[in-house]
Amino acid sequence: MDRYSLFRLLREGLGGHTGWKPAWRTPDPKPEYDVVIVGGGGHGLAAAYYLAREHGVGRVAVLEKGWLGGGNTGRNTQIVRSNYLYPESAAFYELSLKLYEGLSKDLNFNVMLSQRGIVTLAHSRHDLDSVARWANAMIVNGIDAEVLTRQQVRDLIPAMNWGPDARYPVLGGFIQRRAGMARHDAVAWGYARAADARGVDIIQNCEVTGFLRDGGRVVGVETSRGTIRAGRVGLAVAGHSGVLAAMAGFRLPIVSYALQAMVSEPIKPVLDTVVLSPSTGVYVSQSPKGEVVVGGALDLFPSYAQRGSFRTTEDVIAGFCEMFPGLRRLRMMRQWAGITDVVHDSSPIIGPAPVEGLYLNCGWGTGGFKAIPAGGFTFAHLLATGTPHPLTTGFGLDRFHTGRMIDEAAAAGIAH
Repeated sequence: MDRYSLFRLLREGLGGHTGWKPAWRTPDPKPEYDVVIVGGGGHGLAAAYYLAREHGVGRVAVLEKGWLGGGNTGRNTQIVRSNYLYPESAAFYELSLKLYEGLSKDLNFNVMLSQRGIVTLAHSRHDLDSVARWANAMIVNGIDAEVLTRQQVRDLIPAMNWGPDARYPVLGGFIQRRAGMARHDAVAWGYARAADARGVDIIQNCEVTGFLRDGGRVVGVETSRGTIRAGRVGLAVAGHSGVLAAMAGFRLPIVSYALQAMVSEPIKPVLDTVVLSPSTGVYVSQSPKGEVVVGGALDLFPSYAQRGSFRTTEDVIAGFCEMFPGLRRLRMMRQWAGITDVVHDSSPIIGPAPVEGLYLNCGWGTGGFKAIPAGGFTFAHLLATGTPHPLTTGFGLDRFHTGRMIDEAAAAGIAH
């Protein structure tokens, strides 16, 4: 793998940038691997990287139906945070945030992490009680959190609607200052480059059409590029997890919804933190290029359409205009949607599938991007050892039999 550095950039610039090598190879699939991971998004690529780095698994393939990062990894709002309520979630997402904090150095690839913080607003006395409980739970779990007064929120976000006629007056809130944003494409490309350098075969335009079985065990996959055998097969396909599970002969407790977002034309900096308003159902940030990024709640019906519904677009824009009336005349340049795999308790599923030889990384709902490093790290442990990582023992399918749910609907909500 080429080492990226300022010196290398200057040298290549003087030479006309003719010495750069492709960031990763484009190999043909081999007949057999130790591990095959279906899904070339952030979780699949991260798992492949950590399989090679942490566990020394030599023959690993990542199969992607389209292009790398073309699914939910490239269709989100880039927010990273660990402000969750329950100990299991807090420990998992805190690991993910800590991995993000060192990811650029680890991968030798700038993932453009910007720890500008995320502010959750309180619009009522009930909201004030909720954010105090939320922040206290984080502090008990060893995670940074800070309750804010109305004036402190105003000092942080002066561009918001502070008028006396505001429909949702801000009474306070809380902030996690280590939260922020990372560039979604860079995360995917960084993991792909680092995994390829460790011998992982990344195979694009390779659709899985079925599973090979030996008795009751999955021993490989049928693909649009031929049959590939594997010792273990991992699924990291986000909103299409239910589709692949059906191919394998079982049903997951997942419903897939469209989650959309949009960006405005670029403007000068007006917002240097991420803002979430539970009452308007909208969250807002500003990208390094000056675009205002706006998102909201899920479409309220199952869908595999990567565009979202006009009704939700209207609701999101209405909430945004209420929060920032001074930005109402901004023109929206782009709108998109990802397909989220929502579980009843808004927590992920990481563990063995009901079919031997098959392993699951799914159910991330609206939180998949922020979970990429820890999701890949713990999934690699599962694929290498066949047993869940200690941080994910509570996230297996068995919780739907035991009733030991981890209901993070409040914290997962719309704060993607």
